[in-house]
Parts: sequence; structure tokens; C-alpha cells
Amino acid sequence: MSQAALGEAGEGGVAVRRRLSDREGFLAGVCLLPSVVYIVALVALPFFLSIAFSFSDVTAGDPGFDWAGFRNFQRIFHDPVFWRSLQNTLLFSAISMVLIVIFGKVLALILVADFRGKWLVRFLVLLPWTTPVSLSTIAWLWMLDSIYSPIDWLLRHAGVIQGNMYWLGRPRLAMASVIAVHVWRLVPLAAVIIMAGLVAIPGEVQEQAMVDGAGFWRRFFEITLPLTLPVIAVAALFGAIFTFTDMTVVYILTRGGPTNSTQVLASWSFFKGIEGGDVAQGAAIALLLFPLLLAAAITILRWVRRMEVL
Repeated sequence: MSQAALGEAGEGGVAVRRRLSDREGFLAGVCLLPSVVYIVALVALPFFLSIAFSFSDVTAGDPGFDWAGFRNFQRIFHDPVFWRSLQNTLLFSAISMVLIVIFGKVLALILVADFRGKWLVRFLVLLPWTTPVSLSTIAWLWMLDSIYSPIDWLLRHAGVIQGNMYWLGRPRLAMASVIAVHVWRLVPLAAVIIMAGLVAIPGEVQEQAMVDGAGFWRRFFEITLPLTLPVIAVAALFGAIFTFTDMTVVYILTRGGPTNSTQVLASWSFFKGIEGGDVAQGAAIALLLFPLLLAAAITILRWVRRMEVL
């Protein structure tokens, strides 16, 4: 082949690549392909598989698929532990979301302030979120130990308590401990999200309010809070997703105890389906998380859209 022909072929290939790189639809498809593969492989397939399992009699000892209809759901609704887990899930999620939003907002206001060593404070704040959840929860398991808890040691030396608190051995204290550890983990994420909304507020608005004599609280309730409500709603949405689907904190700290007082739907599904071997019933319990999470997401997203319109 002559040099002229090779040159024309090379120019043609370059022209084709240029045309492909200039096509926004082609580039959009290429960029979205990894996300689509991820969602299909790790979200869609397990979701539809759990639906199939929930209407079967699959167990760890008998993986054969036989149609069971709504029998698994009937068994769930007659299980008192399920209703206790549902109640704990709603309570756990509601209290955690409120605390995450409040503390995230306070922490975001601190992080956007100008002070020396701000980068170190931001690093320390993000540390709970970047630390693996199992590792950080094991550390809390030691700090809440019934005998060697350093928290109890400090409280005893301060004269607040006389004996041990048994944080994970009493139902109310166990639930409060689980909520506290979960909030501690997610507050940094909420703070970063809300901090992005605070940074986006034009500085001229705050300066004009200060010139007009508005104090901190008036600026907060009339300027900062209304302008960051959509971002706060997004932080609440992420908090709801992570809270509804989280079972690691409960599993490591209490394993649902004492007497199932900290059991949530995610952990009960794991205990029934994986440790108990009843895969079908575990899948049915996990499937009931979907309508709850969907309702919470729709409510929050509608609120965000309403805030944006206002």
C-alpha cells in the first residue's frame, strides 16, 4: 500500500474518532455505561432475586425453588419480633435523621467559619465517616463495655454514677447507644453536604444583612436556613437511606439484644435469612424495607422540589 493510501486511511480514522468525540449522545452513553452495569449487577439483579425468593420456600438446606405464594409474608405478620423490629426501625430512623440534620447543620456552621487550624478540624470531623464502619463500631463496643467501659470510669470519677451503666445490657440504654453511634457516623457526611450549601450562599447577602443590623440568629432563621433547606433535605435523604438499610451497628453492638429490644428490619432479615437459614423469609422481611424507604424518599424529594419553587 502506498504512503498516500496509508495517509488517507489514517486521516479517515482520525476523522471518525473526532466525529464520535463530538457526539454528545455517544459520550453520554459511554460515561453512563459503568453506572448502568453497576446498578444492574449489584442492585437490580439482587432486588428481583429477593422478590423471587420471598415467594418461594428456599432455605439454606433446600435451595430448590418451589412457589409458596404469600405464605412467607403471613408468617412474618404473625411474628412478634417482626413488629418489634418495624417499630424499632421507625423509631431508630426518625430520631437518627433529626439528630443527624441538627448536628450536621451545627457542624457545618463551625466548619465554614474562618479560624486557625480549620483544615485539621475538617480532617478530624471526616474521620468517623472515612473509618470502616465495622472498625469504628468495634471501638465503640469497647467504650460501652459493661465492665471496662472508659465512659463509665469517667462518669464514676466525676461523681455522676456509682456503679456501671451497662449501656448495651438495658433495652433503653442499648437503643440510645445504637442511635448515638449511628449519628456519630453520619453527622460528618451531613455536615459536608450542608457546608456545600452554606458556601453557595452569596456573601453579599450576609454582608447586607449585617449592615442592616441583623444579628446572628436573625440571619440564621431568615437567610441561612431558608437558602439551605433544599440541601438539608438532601442530607436527610442520605441519612434516611443509610439508616433504613444499616444493620452493622446493631449487629456488632447488640446483635439485636437485649431480648430483641434493638432489633431492626435489616438485622432481623439477616438473622432469619442467613444465620437462621430461612432464605425465603429473610428475603421477604428485607423486601418490606423497600416501600418504607420509597415513601420516605418521595416525601423528602417532593419537599425539596417545593423548596426550590419557593
